[in-house]
Amino acid sequence: MSNALNNIETQYFKFDSLVLESGKELKDVTIAYETYGKLNEEKNNAVLIVHAFSGDAHAAGFHKNASKPGWWDNMIGPGKAFDTDKYFIICSNILGGCSGSTGPSSVNASAGKPYALDFPFITITDMVAAQKKLIDYLGIKKLLSIAGGSMGGMQVLQWAVSYPEALRSAIPIATTMKHSPQQIAFNEVARQSIMADIKWNNGNYYETGQSPDSGLAIARMIGHITYMSDKSMEEKFSRNLKEQAYSFSFASDFEVEGYLRYRGDSFVKRFDANSYLYITKAMDYFDVSGKKFVGEAKNKDIKFLVISFASDWLYPSYQSENIVRQLKLKGYNTTYIEIKSTYGHDAFLLEVEDETKLVKHFLDKTYKEAKNDR
Repeated sequence: MSNALNNIETQYFKFDSLVLESGKELKDVTIAYETYGKLNEEKNNAVLIVHAFSGDAHAAGFHKNASKPGWWDNMIGPGKAFDTDKYFIICSNILGGCSGSTGPSSVNASAGKPYALDFPFITITDMVAAQKKLIDYLGIKKLLSIAGGSMGGMQVLQWAVSYPEALRSAIPIATTMKHSPQQIAFNEVARQSIMADIKWNNGNYYETGQSPDSGLAIARMIGHITYMSDKSMEEKFSRNLKEQAYSFSFASDFEVEGYLRYRGDSFVKRFDANSYLYITKAMDYFDVSGKKFVGEAKNKDIKFLVISFASDWLYPSYQSENIVRQLKLKGYNTTYIEIKSTYGHDAFLLEVEDETKLVKHFLDKTYKEAKNDR
């Protein structure tokens, strides 16, 4: 049994239109997605993976002739947490994204040019509605589970609110029911850095050939600081210098400076600035707290595995604890684990051993129950 998924291909699901939460209608929608493993005859082994802010549909395995695997390859594949020998794994690029799904950089057929800021505002609810259309297209009536971290966790919670009858279980990781003022503030500073770049040109940069790379790189640098912890940065960089002495200039003397600049520069090669604006706004709008949170759920049998990380200060554990508290108050079977990690928010991508044990056990139990329900 090989642990590698090779020659993975991105597929594209297209549908005519989607009425958004804002009331506007988005026409000619495309959702990029990938699948791993096989859907069984009963169609009860499907797991939807929903990605974080800057992710895409390529969650696992290798595209043909590629040297780099998908963003959660250490968790998805034969014998891994999301075992493709047992489960049919699906991952789609979110609505509003820039990796194959319809977003601001997509061509608006009615105008014959990219949407830019003519793209309507979207919400997490809209992203999930598009995913539901994909799941329906694949002929799956009920997902065995849905899992995701960070913004992916928001989508997990929104699925439980919007389509509870279509879920057996849910795994929200390092996430929240709503953004705090601090979380909104970080996103706003990032958005302003993009919009302050003269090359942003009020969003109309696609035809100029000059993208707001400086603003987008700064936005990514801001974001990346929040993904790490003080301890992980100390362990990785400390105050180490790139050279043996200070340059007495504004060059990146410290290793951490060079790292952030590298992260920013590499990010602009794969991400669209307008998508950054729209997606962060969707995250800020997200709010399933209070009565909205699975309050009118038709399926009280959904089982939840909620995971947080002790050093995560972007989505601190108290926010996951609030999710757990609300779920238990409403009678849901809920397991909560805080993993002791020093990696900060990035831990959901790095703490593979602990997450694998938790997810494997949780999915195995859920799958046995699904087979008994036949």
